[in-house]
Amino acid sequence: MKILITGGAGFIGVNAAEYFLSQGHAVTVLDNLSRKGTKENLEYLQAKYPAVGFVKADVVIDQKILNETVVGKDVVIHLAAQVAVTTSVTDPRNDFNINILGTFNVLEALRNFSPNAHMIYSSTNKVYGGMEHIKVEELFDRYVYKDYPEGITENELLDFHSPYGCSKGAADQYVRDYARIYNLKTTVFRQSCIYGTRQFGIEDQGWVAWFTIASVLDRPIKIYGNGKQVRDILFVEDLVKAYEAAFNNPEKSSGKIFNVGGGKENTISLLKLLEMLEKLNGKKIVTTTHAWRAGDQPVFICDISKVKQELGWTPKISYEAGVKKLHDWVVQNKDMLNKMF
Repeated sequence: MKILITGGAGFIGVNAAEYFLSQGHAVTVLDNLSRKGTKENLEYLQAKYPAVGFVKADVVIDQKILNETVVGKDVVIHLAAQVAVTTSVTDPRNDFNINILGTFNVLEALRNFSPNAHMIYSSTNKVYGGMEHIKVEELFDRYVYKDYPEGITENELLDFHSPYGCSKGAADQYVRDYARIYNLKTTVFRQSCIYGTRQFGIEDQGWVAWFTIASVLDRPIKIYGNGKQVRDILFVEDLVKAYEAAFNNPEKSSGKIFNVGGGKENTISLLKLLEMLEKLNGKKIVTTTHAWRAGDQPVFICDISKVKQELGWTPKISYEAGVKKLHDWVVQNKDMLNKMF
């Protein structure tokens, strides 16, 4: 297949590109290279797979280039985005432009120039908002849902919270509606916490990677709240295979929305991750405690029953194995990361 990945030099993008290139697909990466680590990711990808295509462009302002690039593609994986809640609060206009207008531009490019392509859209659990109405219990070392043992389904009401939640949620609905109104093949994945190698995580986004990098480099780690917050974490290789399951089964995935994450088997708290990293590093990690951040969900766990049943996908990499893989990569790339952080 001919696959285009917007934001393809980012964390998820470079992992997706590497996987699909290894499977023999023709892959083109489109990226404006504005995010930390994208130049390094692109260099890594081009060195390993010289056949990879690269287009330097911005999905917000380079509509003509975007239009030309989608022509003839079988799959478009749209990952180009502004990805941090805090950044969206300080600069909501830029967040709006990238996440809403950028996604709209990709949809229009497909509608007008490549209507048979299958678009995969990377959405977020943040479209469900703070979910204050859902009862949560505080245990000794973590938060848990009182009434949702399997996690949150796709039937949960949308309640966009923060400019980031609004922009990703609006784009999420545009992507779904273009399947209904224009008969495009589109699939939305509402992603929980994705982590893995080649993720240059920061405090505001990519917390599993950030904790891992900071623990190896002896950088300060801040805990907002009490550290009992829980997420279902999903290793990036598993996410990429969910994308593959979607475009390999268009009759089952087109026009659909799926929650995708580690599920109840791969839940982890901040405190648990720190404990794991201390064992991997063989040393105590010093942290500082700060006030809760607005809109931070004490717990979010995806119910992944729908994607399992309809696409036959399930996570294969446990959180223990995934964190070890990430930690090994950080240790192996310590010199590079020292220069970046």
